Amino acid sequence: MSELRKTTQYLLPVEKREQPEGYDPYPLHDLGEGRIFCDYLSLARRLAGHRQVVIDGYVGIRFDLFARHLGEAFAALGIHPVWWSTKAAMKPSSEIDALIAPYLGGDDPIFGFRAPLSLTDFFDPGLLGALRPDPAAEMNILLGEGAALAGWEGPLVYLDIPKNEIQFRSRAGSVVNLGAEQPEAPKKMYKRFYFVDWVVLNRHKKAILPRIDVMVDGQREEEITWAEGSDIRNGLEYLSRNGFRVRPWFEPGAWGGQWIREHIAALPHDVPNYAWSFELIVPENGVIFGSSGCMLEVSFDMLMYEAGEQVVGRECYAAWGDEFPIRMDYLDNFDGGNLSIQCHPQLDYIRRNFGEVLTQEETYYILDTRPGAEVYLGFKQGVDPAAFEQALTESARNVTPLDVPKYINAEPSERHKLFLIPPGTLHSSGRNNLVLEISTTPYIFTFKMYDWLALDLDGKPRPLNIRRAMENLCFDRQGEKIAREFVSHPVLLEKGADWELWHLPTHPNHSYDVHRYKLASSVEVHTEGKCHVLNLVEGETAEIRTAGGQRFQLHYAETFVVSAAAGSYEIVNTSGREIMVVKAFMK
Repeated sequence: MSELRKTTQYLLPVEKREQPEGYDPYPLHDLGEGRIFCDYLSLARRLAGHRQVVIDGYVGIRFDLFARHLGEAFAALGIHPVWWSTKAAMKPSSEIDALIAPYLGGDDPIFGFRAPLSLTDFFDPGLLGALRPDPAAEMNILLGEGAALAGWEGPLVYLDIPKNEIQFRSRAGSVVNLGAEQPEAPKKMYKRFYFVDWVVLNRHKKAILPRIDVMVDGQREEEITWAEGSDIRNGLEYLSRNGFRVRPWFEPGAWGGQWIREHIAALPHDVPNYAWSFELIVPENGVIFGSSGCMLEVSFDMLMYEAGEQVVGRECYAAWGDEFPIRMDYLDNFDGGNLSIQCHPQLDYIRRNFGEVLTQEETYYILDTRPGAEVYLGFKQGVDPAAFEQALTESARNVTPLDVPKYINAEPSERHKLFLIPPGTLHSSGRNNLVLEISTTPYIFTFKMYDWLALDLDGKPRPLNIRRAMENLCFDRQGEKIAREFVSHPVLLEKGADWELWHLPTHPNHSYDVHRYKLASSVEVHTEGKCHVLNLVEGETAEIRTAGGQRFQLHYAETFVVSAAAGSYEIVNTSGREIMVVKAFMK
């Protein structure tokens, strides 16, 4: 059997083992006793007695191996199903390639356009209709992406998988894109995942979620965990009325640093660095449920499909639907390199060119830094756009250094400082920063202009997007204006006996705002119809207590979301010293 995944990140274990103190990479949400089951045999018993079974699921699942393991469990029970595959009803890969070509951006190595397709577009209607169960068989099982489209009777089983695991599998060449016959280069596969496969399969997942009978966590092929669909939906409803922490994941990178390796003991240390901690990048994160010692992860988007309005609030849901609007991630370049000189697209540009609903409106919150560290932000006074573009082009063409101080402004970095990076703002984190990046949700739309002549981990230069950057850059963001308008200046809003609430104003072009609580004991907070994204930026631990009775311990640097429907919650200091909590919310 070929290697399944290419990564050093640990596979989610079936059971949560004892973790080192501090940051927890496996945040758990309890479903109650006896709700999650841990093997194929128990699943076979659950399905026994049904003449028809439908097993649908996500791209990245190796359905043939799942069928083999489940078939062995059925054989142990004396059941011998007839197996059917949705692959037999899919259009030829050449037709699918032609169907999706308009959304893959041609030769562009990174960007495409979110496909407006449905999963039915990938199937031949006649062949799909011809998938009929054998009336003489004791059990018929239809298996594969889109199985629910065939209209069979019987239990609907859904195999879910975290999107980071799909990427690890694609890097190993062990899986293919939806409707493809062979794996491609990982970056090419990711582009197709992002702009086609995930978009199409998410629409299908949302449509069938209310009638899923059994939910299976498919990231462990040998040791599945599964639960009743109704129990998962009840669990999602509970989180939508209280709060949750998603499962983070971590990636090394060309400029990556050592802070995460040194401060998060539960992570693998046999990597050169960690560049990113994806704390809350909800198109890719998952939510972990626990019961009777077993863990089961479902994709975060299921929470939005089940109860999105309760999570983000009525006004936000009316504006952006199932798109969770805020993300948080860490950029670590302690003892690493500078991030690329970059900018992000304006809202109309990202909608017109890539089909996104939101754009990347960023801020850099400096969680930790070393003396002398800088954040590159905006331009030096008087920079000429044409001269800057020419300098970038010559640097890229001749592989020569850019005279960064000539064109680009640098601001001194300090702990707990907030730098404002609305769309079109030139920016980069200089080395020796740990940045808590607070932003609206899109996360791959970075137009790199200069990458310090660095090579990616594959030994190749990362693609530059000078033309797209020039189409979005705001050259009036320069000189003294940067320190005045693009570095947040905190204002005290309220104070109690032992707490303070500070406003860290964002830019007028930001659709979210940032507050920071400083407290010795506790403070009560009202959601006012909005979801709040929290991060403990000072102190060892705090407890979040919702009005609905949820209690969740938050460690230093962890991210937690309080759902809008929670109404109110309490931040309780459990550190024994003064703590600070950052809160991001839509304006």
